[in-house]
Amino acid sequence: MISNYAVVLGILCAVLGLVFYTSTFPSLKKFYELVPPVLLCYFIPGLLTTAGVFAPQVVGDESAIYQVVSQYFLPATLVLFTLSMDLKTLKRLGLKTVMVFLAGIVGVVIGGPLAVWIVKQFSPATVGGEGADAVWKGLATIAGSWTGGGANQAALKEIFRPSEKLFSQSVAVDIIIGELWMAVMIYGAGKALAIDRLFKADASAIKDVQVQLETYQAQNERIPQLRDLLMILGLGLGVTGLAHVVADTVVPILKQYPVLERFSLTSKVFWIISFATITGILLSFTPLRQLEHVGASRIGSVFLYILIATIGLKMDLWAIADNPGLFAVGIIWISIHGLFVLIAARFLNAPFFFMAVGSQAAIGGPASAPVVAAAFHPSLAPVGVLLAILGYAIGTYCGYLTGLLMQWAAY
Repeated sequence: MISNYAVVLGILCAVLGLVFYTSTFPSLKKFYELVPPVLLCYFIPGLLTTAGVFAPQVVGDESAIYQVVSQYFLPATLVLFTLSMDLKTLKRLGLKTVMVFLAGIVGVVIGGPLAVWIVKQFSPATVGGEGADAVWKGLATIAGSWTGGGANQAALKEIFRPSEKLFSQSVAVDIIIGELWMAVMIYGAGKALAIDRLFKADASAIKDVQVQLETYQAQNERIPQLRDLLMILGLGLGVTGLAHVVADTVVPILKQYPVLERFSLTSKVFWIISFATITGILLSFTPLRQLEHVGASRIGSVFLYILIATIGLKMDLWAIADNPGLFAVGIIWISIHGLFVLIAARFLNAPFFFMAVGSQAAIGGPASAPVVAAAFHPSLAPVGVLLAILGYAIGTYCGYLTGLLMQWAAY
């Protein structure tokens, strides 16, 4: 077993580099169409953990790697992603896009507790448990992933504190069902014209935005200089440091009121993540937003994929066998989400592009929403990013609400 943190971090970064390097090989194009890189970034570290390559102390909550990633990289990721929000572009797409996306978010928030209640009727043990093994705590981390992304999932893990075993099971459900859903959306992209005819949807707005995005990117994107990169790091990690100051100040005051602990308001991570997200949103209205032109979200993506690999490190695939019923919860949950998206699209006569990208922006986040958007046209990938960034901005709060509702439904 490997117990040296430097070696473990080196292996994780080497896995990320290898995955993205080989994803450009023409000979592996079809493989990566079936198995997206983000899935491998989760699963390869998980397979190594399952095989017993890593010592237990390097994959647990007290791991130095996880501490650094969750305490520093996670808030910085949220700052850099929300910094690049472009509400004007979303506005050009019209309200339909955002409404379908929000319908998907509502489907996750309502679907989670409803799925727990349904499964509870025939298998109470599947959604039971006490303390750190309370199943709703693990499912709450999935809610964070399905309303925002990996960063929100990690935030809710720190807020609700499920056991390592339960979190490992939840990550497996999240990844497997989430990636199967993405495969359905990508398949639907090939049938988009037929689906749009069925829904009597007008897709002309998509073409207009496609041209606008191509022009905007060509006019503003530039090669980053050292000054730019240091400003990006300074902003992301600087706001993170300030968020820690706020949490260290607020939490001791709130701990004087024990009733707030039930709502996790005495958790430092809750305040760190909340402050980082809100600050990033506010900064998106300032000139600092121009840092996106030199790669702010790309630096955020680097942090995100290190986070994804670290979360994958915690996934022991053997743990799934201990509670396979969680997959029933996941299937019911994702089906309810899909129903909400379908109803919203049908009511709004929205094209399938809005359905697919809006749904994947919720379920997959910035790591996979652009993949689905690019399945329609490569220049539309930023639309997936924009919606997913909106998910990052609200994902922790929606996941937190879903977790509390699932707690209520489980008991």
